Amino acid sequence: MAAQWTVPDGLRTTPPRLPVEGVVPSFAGAPADLRGNVALVSFWTYTCVNWLRQLPYLRAWAHKYADHGLVVLGVHTPEFGFEAEPDNVSRAVAALGVDYPVVADDDYAIWRAFGNSAWPALYLADTEGRIRRHHLGEGEYQQTEAAIQALLTERGSTGFDPAPVTVAAEGIEAPADWTTLRTAETYTGYQRTAYFASPGGLVPNRRHAYAEPARLAVDAWALAGDWTAQPQAVMSDAPGGRIAYRFHARDLHLVLAPAMPGSSVPFRVRLDGGAPGPAHGLDVDADGYGVLAEPRLYQLIRQPGEITDRTFDITFGDAGAGAYAFTFG
Repeated sequence: MAAQWTVPDGLRTTPPRLPVEGVVPSFAGAPADLRGNVALVSFWTYTCVNWLRQLPYLRAWAHKYADHGLVVLGVHTPEFGFEAEPDNVSRAVAALGVDYPVVADDDYAIWRAFGNSAWPALYLADTEGRIRRHHLGEGEYQQTEAAIQALLTERGSTGFDPAPVTVAAEGIEAPADWTTLRTAETYTGYQRTAYFASPGGLVPNRRHAYAEPARLAVDAWALAGDWTAQPQAVMSDAPGGRIAYRFHARDLHLVLAPAMPGSSVPFRVRLDGGAPGPAHGLDVDADGYGVLAEPRLYQLIRQPGEITDRTFDITFGDAGAGAYAFTFG
């Protein structure tokens, strides 16, 4: 017999009104039980910090409502070239504990069919395959869960706890410190970059010796040493290549990938010219040392205490380090 739950007065809510926004397109790889159940389709790419911070809720919903008619489906649409490699995605799925079904969307066919425009993105569909709610980006977790419950109730499902899930997100999945986060995501490849401060700008598609300016403005970044600027990334061409960034945020992450799969590149991170100490991220020690060994998002700085403008730099011990995007939290 299913458990019955009494909702405390403080949690009583009016079920949300959920208009029909469209119809879930058919696509290869969709589970057979997508119809007949409530479906939550999650567009993601595994280096996206915004999706990583959403992931604890996806896991929690998938577990809580699995026996009540909810199917969570991840659609992995890669942002960077290496994210289209099946081995990389499989490794990320295992490492991140993604325990609901995932389909690959390497050619963006599913993305286009939904008319999607962002990572992460959630589309919630009823038992007839009609899209009843969507949300782009992080946040609105209680609203999304309320919509899940409303559609499960329409389906005739009962017995689930109406209180919203609580998650204890840690590490890379911890929520951003939105009150101090002022620096925006920055791509390094020449197709999408901004605020690049090395004299002469980026030189596309050929090796070039860069110099760091004497002073970096907040939100600006620079290269020093020999690098090749590619459309999606900058690639170090010699030992000692350095990237510097003046930022204002608790956390600093950098999407990194070795030029040769299976190779590794040692690096050292500094904060305001010294070892990061207690401000080091998950992927470096207190002295700032770390190793680029696989293509993923690396957490390099997580500051305790008061947040102010800081200067970050990372120096790679060998050639062959690819840097794709800075994100903050």
